Amino acid sequence: MFASFDFDVIRRSLGYLFFDGMTFTLTLTALSALGGLIFGTLIALLRLSSYKLAARIAGLYVDLMRSLPLVLVIFWFYFLVPYIGQWLTGSSRPVRVGAFTSSLVTFIMFEAAYFSEIMRAGIQSISRGQPAAAQALGLTYAQTMRYVVLPQAFRNMFPLLLTQTIVLFQDTSLVYVLSIPDFLGAASKVAQRDGRLVEMYLFAAVVYFTISFIASTAVRRLQTRISIVR
Repeated sequence: MFASFDFDVIRRSLGYLFFDGMTFTLTLTALSALGGLIFGTLIALLRLSSYKLAARIAGLYVDLMRSLPLVLVIFWFYFLVPYIGQWLTGSSRPVRVGAFTSSLVTFIMFEAAYFSEIMRAGIQSISRGQPAAAQALGLTYAQTMRYVVLPQAFRNMFPLLLTQTIVLFQDTSLVYVLSIPDFLGAASKVAQRDGRLVEMYLFAAVVYFTISFIASTAVRRLQTRISIVR
């Protein structure tokens, strides 16, 4: 079955696949996770806010993002953001955003909805007595969240946040639809150039599986350690 396979094409393309493709994928994953975590934390705080309008708007945002296919959101941002920029700046033509910036904004906005739900669950897992005690000591709401609630919430939800980041790492392969040279896009270019689709896509699948499996195993071990410490 594998007699006609040319796996040497993989060896010849390793530099391009990893130094260009995988570097791009990991960079996009890291920046999207960081931005999504920051924005998601703000959304979680809004959802838990006593201001009903703010909580309602944040809830609608989360429901909207979680109800849409990611690939559709990628296309939306890619085609609509230039026109939104034109409208905001009053330019005579659509603002050039670029595929990378568009995809980064997309992943941050999309993943923030999922990170916010994880953060909201983490905040709600903290005993109500702790914020009450902090406020009794004279801490403001912002100080209570910063010094008492959020550090514990991050600790409780850290394994889930890492798991969602692994999912994000896998989802970044969708930028392939924008012809961005991520790892999957790089593998696809080599496959089409050399006519070796099966070998390259099989190799890409093995790489994604290996990285995701190792990361998932590390997260499970971390979760076990955290449970023991508690």
